[in-house]
Amino acid sequence: MMKKTNMAIQSKSTRSFFFFILFAALCVVFLCTFFALGIWQVQRLGWKEDLIKHANERVQLSPVAAPPQKQWADVHFDTDEYRPIFITGTYLNEKEIHVSTIFQESSGYWVLTPLKADDGTITFINRGFVPMDKENIKTREDGNIHGETTVSGLLRMSEGNGIFPRNNNPDANIWYSRQLPEMAKKLGLTNVAPYFIDADKTPNKGGYPIGGLTTVTFRNNHLSYAITWFILTAGVLAALIFLIMTEIKHRKGITDV
Repeated sequence: MMKKTNMAIQSKSTRSFFFFILFAALCVVFLCTFFALGIWQVQRLGWKEDLIKHANERVQLSPVAAPPQKQWADVHFDTDEYRPIFITGTYLNEKEIHVSTIFQESSGYWVLTPLKADDGTITFINRGFVPMDKENIKTREDGNIHGETTVSGLLRMSEGNGIFPRNNNPDANIWYSRQLPEMAKKLGLTNVAPYFIDADKTPNKGGYPIGGLTTVTFRNNHLSYAITWFILTAGVLAALIFLIMTEIKHRKGITDV
């Protein structure tokens, strides 16, 4: 009888040890993963803070000529976003696009108008904000600029969809983000710069569009993300320690029997 009891205990102990190894291995995997993600977010935090610092420095620089087509491949978000630039060309007013936005709690649109340079290249200009009742270009004809003009402003890269996107609908000409490739395709434009320009606050006749509304902002949640991952790491570590201590006590109890 004692022999059968010992065999049953050993069998149960073997199963228990198997599950212990399984759960311990899972804990180690999660521990390493969460810790690595925490370290990655700390690195991202440093990158973002450096990005913000340099962007705030760039925005204070004097405007330089917009990058020509041969330099487009060298224009990047990290090094060029919010760089003051200027460009000369002619507005294609009939091809302006309206991107939904909110300004001072009022719904309206960013007016993005293609500007054609002498070399035939196209650069979208965010001329500024108009309220909803000024969406139609005919309601603000005084603000249209005809003939060659020079525009100064801040270089901005083509936008993505964001975290919770409202997708653009080019077929219906409904826009929520400034995605230049989609806009160029919709308008049948080629040789379009990979960036657009937020026009400065130089007033437009008639008051619209209202330019110079750019705010230098970057989403920076990396610190909170890092803290979250490290808290999860600590939780898994505590669970692993508890699991090991429980197994040690369990083994000691079997040995005593």
